[in-house]
Amino acid sequence: MRSLRRSIGALAKLSLVASAWAALGADEARPFLHPLFSDHMVFPRELKAPVWGWTTPGAKVQVKMGEVSAAATAGADGRWQALLGPFAAGGPFTLTVSGPEAVTVSDVLTGDVWICSGQSNMQWSVGGVVNAEQEIAAANYPQIRLLTVPCVTAYAPRDLFQGGWQACAPASVGGFSAVGFFFGRQLHQELGIPIGLINSSWGGTIAEAWVSSQALKTMPDFLPAFAQQDALIEAVRTQAYSFDAEMERWWAANDPGSAAGQGWAAADLDTSTWKTMTVPAAWEQAGLPGFDGVVWFRREFEAPPEWAGKALTLHLGPIDDMDATFVNGTAVGTLSNWQAPRDYAVPAGVVKAGRNLIAVRVLDTGGAGGFCGKPDDLRIELPGGAALPLQGPWQYRESVALAQTKPVPQRLDQGNPNQVSVLYNAMINPLVPFGIRGAIWYQGESNAGRDEQYARLLPTLIRDWRARFGVGDFPFLIVQLANFMAVDTEPRSDAWPLLREAQWLTTQAVPKAALALAIDLGDAADIHPRNKQDVGRRLALGALALSYDRGIEYSGPVYREMTVTGGKARLSFDHLGGGLVAKGDTKVTGFAIAGADGRFVWAEASLDADAVVVSSAQVPEPKAVRYAWGNNPVCNLYNRAGLPAVPFRTDR
Repeated sequence: MRSLRRSIGALAKLSLVASAWAALGADEARPFLHPLFSDHMVFPRELKAPVWGWTTPGAKVQVKMGEVSAAATAGADGRWQALLGPFAAGGPFTLTVSGPEAVTVSDVLTGDVWICSGQSNMQWSVGGVVNAEQEIAAANYPQIRLLTVPCVTAYAPRDLFQGGWQACAPASVGGFSAVGFFFGRQLHQELGIPIGLINSSWGGTIAEAWVSSQALKTMPDFLPAFAQQDALIEAVRTQAYSFDAEMERWWAANDPGSAAGQGWAAADLDTSTWKTMTVPAAWEQAGLPGFDGVVWFRREFEAPPEWAGKALTLHLGPIDDMDATFVNGTAVGTLSNWQAPRDYAVPAGVVKAGRNLIAVRVLDTGGAGGFCGKPDDLRIELPGGAALPLQGPWQYRESVALAQTKPVPQRLDQGNPNQVSVLYNAMINPLVPFGIRGAIWYQGESNAGRDEQYARLLPTLIRDWRARFGVGDFPFLIVQLANFMAVDTEPRSDAWPLLREAQWLTTQAVPKAALALAIDLGDAADIHPRNKQDVGRRLALGALALSYDRGIEYSGPVYREMTVTGGKARLSFDHLGGGLVAKGDTKVTGFAIAGADGRFVWAEASLDADAVVVSSAQVPEPKAVRYAWGNNPVCNLYNRAGLPAVPFRTDR
């Protein structure tokens, strides 16, 4: 266990300190014109939009585009800002900025700019979707412009990012956010105006990383995390911090499997009560739904005689989030990057002929957990020789849930995005106060299990962004979590339906927020469903309705009220979209019902005009109904606009 048995060397410590200073945003050279204003950009239409940069304090700056110009004077900190516009949709134009320096920005279109943010399902590229080859080949949209913000972190707000705009074309779209592109394509086709898309997303990230510290500190939940972060920063400033040492103390104090000696990596450990899991698979769909925390895995393999005493290589694929891996009780590697494949050198002398043991301790802090690669990723081999496959059944045991531990130590570097405010600082603040039209958001998997908090956190994020961009209550469109994991055989309540409810509650707590449902677009075996086209289309419906005043239906049916008569519950809905339908069948599915005891059973449901009537012979006096209330519900209630009903429970 390298994180437990070695200290950071001098070179590693210098590297950590250097990266920490970078994360703190120190020594950020500020250019005459902010990099948002680059060739091929989309300049905001229909408002006086800010243009800004830095120069000598007190210097005069002139900004001009077409026949419109504006002037600014640099402040004491050298920052200048001019308000330019308004412009109708069109272009191309040339933007010129002059003063102590001169900059010309070419091929500028005027239109609407949207931020596309969240975690991996927003970051997922066009190259990874259904029909990717055809979508890329057809993506010749010169009036759609693309900008991707690099994935970096910072402990203080940054002003800048590295990158520039590109015109949408087959050569540029493949690596861009698929949800963002399909959303922007739909808007462009509907409106006929230039659309700018800013992809600022990072896979596996928690929502609190995307909120400014000033806003997040209004929530007492996160004050301990800021205190830990402040102490960490100070320790690095004084070069007194060792992440390895902090993790060693954390494991000893929190993980029963790491408490003494070889712990649960010991070859002679009694594992008769351990369960079995087939890997690779996210453990949420393989026996541990909604679990965040520490899980140990063990697997034996038979080494041929010629392997005895020789150096080998162990491959385990990516492991989400952090692992420590042992062979016959000897630590061979550890990583904390959930996307990185585990390729560990097994030293000579560790493996013997015959029976050998691999033990892997995994810590997951949110979202999917465990072995998340492909079956062929798991193997142990003699370099240049034969390999033994390791996919299939492994023994496993839950050690401790994250909610029962002290806060996990953090790295102060650019490799850990799951810390309070660090992504707002590095990936949103550099965009402020650009004149955006709105934002689309696909995130929540990594906050599953904290639904009550999320119902307060996401509105905090929205209010924070709106205040900082200064363009009013811009539309904020949220992709509700897709169906994922095993289908429930009996009604139950898990982390994902609760998180979906928190997303819905957010749309009720803040104005001009709406859901784009994906409850019918998911994949039981993959947290990254490939149908991003319909996700983008449904987001665009919300934008057209809320931002462009199109009189269209943008939501599926939304539960309004329940009445009970004669042992049957009658449910009425808003957003009927022309009427209710049972998609693909005459039988309505997805409903469960309970009496006063709160025990839910599957229910019979039927359409009655614009209502659904729900009942069960097992529940003569209904008290509560739930619909699509599961990780991967089987449900088919839609409106005639073709949009699925929002999952709900009447007993919230």
